[in-house]
Amino acid sequence: MLARVAALTGARAARITERVQSLWSGYGEIVRVALDGGSARIAVRVQFLRTATRHTISDARKRRSYDVEQRFYRDFAPRCEVRVAALYGSHAEAGEWLFVLEDLDAAGFGERHDDARGATLDACLAWLAGFHARFLGDPGDGLWPVGTYWHLATRRDELSAIKDRYLRSHADEIDARLSAARFQTVLHGDPKEANFCFGRERVAAVDFQYAGRGCAMRDVAYLLHGHGDAR
Repeated sequence: MLARVAALTGARAARITERVQSLWSGYGEIVRVALDGGSARIAVRVQFLRTATRHTISDARKRRSYDVEQRFYRDFAPRCEVRVAALYGSHAEAGEWLFVLEDLDAAGFGERHDDARGATLDACLAWLAGFHARFLGDPGDGLWPVGTYWHLATRRDELSAIKDRYLRSHADEIDARLSAARFQTVLHGDPKEANFCFGRERVAAVDFQYAGRGCAMRDVAYLLHGHGDAR
């Protein structure tokens, strides 16, 4: 993996300096590396399957999500007018994905918030507004046909567990209206607070595994869920 990082960045060698975190469901990890002979300060995102026995619908969706993220960083991130990490290079082969990304902490976005409120929440909403405006009308080629980690077609079990009978009975109608909305755009897909990195009066976003086409309100509702008393 480190040899591949060096090759993608033009460095003589790369070495791990910090293991930042494991990725969900044991699919990989994020590490920070130092480069010998390179000038970029980067975070390396390594995503891979630890076993070949996960032949499930969930596993197939996760695999697809890494292909989507690779497509996003390659073809959509350079067109963004809001802040995302720069991609120095990526590689996918035999069930393994490697992303060599800009270290947003080093770029001045080192703060994290688990429960964004007030000005912090406003910054997230402003980021989403800029992102959605930039890709308004874009077909989102190569991304999910329906963006967002949570949407009705993939969440029937969760729908049946909702206690609100009125919401359950109208879920299909609400989903149909969102899908038929005139102004469609590219969605972040998972815009929770943990996927925003904060700096002084600035915000950047990460984690585009569920980017795809949709009505912008899907992203906004996802972010605002649980913030009923935040305004």
